[in-house]
Amino acid sequence: MKKHLIPLLVALCLLALSACGSNSKTEPTELPAGVAVQVSTVERRDVATENRVTGSVTSDDETSIYVASTAKCTAVYCEAGDAVEKGDVICTIDLGSTQASYNAAKISYDSAASSYSQQQEVFDQQLVMQDKQIALYEKTLADTKELFEIGAASQLEIDQAELALEGAKLQRASIVAQRDSTLAQLRAGMESYRSNLEQLNVVMDNVDARGNVVAPASGTLASLTAVEGSFVSANYPVAVISGAEQMKVTVYVSETLVPKLSIGDTTHVSISSAGAEFAGVIRSIEQTANMQTKLYAVVISVPSDIEGLVSGMFATATFFTETSAGALAVPSEAILTSNGEQYVFVVSGDKAVRTPVTTGLTGNGVTSVLDGLSAGEQLVVVGQQYLNDGDAVRIVGG
Repeated sequence: MKKHLIPLLVALCLLALSACGSNSKTEPTELPAGVAVQVSTVERRDVATENRVTGSVTSDDETSIYVASTAKCTAVYCEAGDAVEKGDVICTIDLGSTQASYNAAKISYDSAASSYSQQQEVFDQQLVMQDKQIALYEKTLADTKELFEIGAASQLEIDQAELALEGAKLQRASIVAQRDSTLAQLRAGMESYRSNLEQLNVVMDNVDARGNVVAPASGTLASLTAVEGSFVSANYPVAVISGAEQMKVTVYVSETLVPKLSIGDTTHVSISSAGAEFAGVIRSIEQTANMQTKLYAVVISVPSDIEGLVSGMFATATFFTETSAGALAVPSEAILTSNGEQYVFVVSGDKAVRTPVTTGLTGNGVTSVLDGLSAGEQLVVVGQQYLNDGDAVRIVGG
């Protein structure tokens, strides 16, 4: 009976040993050696410096309506987006302050013009009298010289006559200088008052005698700042009328950028609200900066096939100025900097080689390399931050 149990016990032991072996841990698989990186082949391409500025979409035929001075709006008859015809009344303002501004400007101009005329007359009279005095001194000098020839006058008398004549001439020159200075100042003031008056005359063209602000052209009200019971300002348009479907983009650039731009240059324009991107052409550049912002307005033409634009939309324009043709160009993020030195990593064999570089223009996410790289080299573009010179690397990804 015991002999029959021995094989059974042996089988049970073998089964137990087999179960224990199935629970043993598997040895870990070894990863490939080296830092994982992605690379890109260094190539030649054109690089241009990018300058991004902002502006807005406006109608190519846009009319802004201003009032002469701050005035209270007593009634509004339209809303932004409404279609208006030339001659339609947009709103009504209290004309009292506007008329007062016009009257004050006219009084100032008339007073300046009167002062100029009076001062000019005074100086003309002084010069006439001085010319008579000079003529008298010239005759006295001539007579004294004749008397000297016959011994009836002395050299001292001649010297005194010449001195008097020179003094009269100097006095005349002083009157002329004072006249020119005084009249120049009066003329500048008069021109300033006249400019204000002309501006008010232009502004008053859009306001009738009852204070109605009248549309000077047909189109769509792109904006309307007038609110009944509130004040409209002379610094901002009461309304802006877009009179044509064709649009333009107006942006504002700094004094450092404006000399680099020329009419006819192509620029990239992006209007995110309309999902539009296109190549625009510069058609005008203001030569005088805005007094408040110190920026210069640049107008960009919009291609006729661009649709969905509405006046007032936000726009971004990218100007490409300095260009480096056929340069060795690398992704800008591949370039690292340490202690003022710029460097990249290239792959040679299975090693990372730290390579100092000299860079040039940067634009559109790439930077031109002037020295340090050659076309065809394998540049590390992902993972370079984790490398040291001579580290083993393995290339992964695309």
